[in-house]
Amino acid sequence: MDWWVTSALERGPIFLGSWVFWVIFSICLHELAHGYAAIWQGDDTPRVSGHMTMNPLVHMGGLSLLVFALLGIAWGAMPVNPSNFRSRYGDAAVAAAGPLTNGLLMVLCVVVAVAWQLWGGSIPDPVNSNVLVFLEMGAWLNAVLMLFNLLPVPPLDGGRILGDFVPAFARLWQTEKGAIAGILIFALLFFYSGNVIFGVARRIVGEVERSVMNSLRSPTSAVP
Repeated sequence: MDWWVTSALERGPIFLGSWVFWVIFSICLHELAHGYAAIWQGDDTPRVSGHMTMNPLVHMGGLSLLVFALLGIAWGAMPVNPSNFRSRYGDAAVAAAGPLTNGLLMVLCVVVAVAWQLWGGSIPDPVNSNVLVFLEMGAWLNAVLMLFNLLPVPPLDGGRILGDFVPAFARLWQTEKGAIAGILIFALLFFYSGNVIFGVARRIVGEVERSVMNSLRSPTSAVP
């Protein structure tokens, strides 16, 4: 099996650089969103623990960065204390902030990419095509992060959101057997749901791109 960096380089250094940038940048923003939401909910743990920073080593840690270098995948963490949250569904709000941020980054990348295609045509290659590769990678990877983190299995954000609204679901994973089952289900999803999530992410980005394209074109097309 080829090293993922070698495979990415076959598609060009911009492809590889975009992958590295967007994975690290998006995970850091994802975790910061959790932190800001927790502070908004009355929990100062993210600030006290020194996690309100864009430093990848703080959010991802050495192990995650090592796995990223070896396999091209990574994760992050933000320490919070749900007992400090001021609202009943504070845990769900804090958990949802991460995927929501990835969704907003996806939309932002799509909007800029569409605008670039519509009005950046005079800029010659390779700059033109390289910018599109960078933006399209950002849109797709953030769609993947959003979808994966919304899966309703702990320790993913989707599991925390569902558990906050359905306490019986949260209690299910707190037993010894439930914890083991959760780890196994998470591992299976992590290793075998990738192709499905990647495909769904591409379709979502495609639909958003078509919608944005139609919206940006409509003022010019409505000429009497």
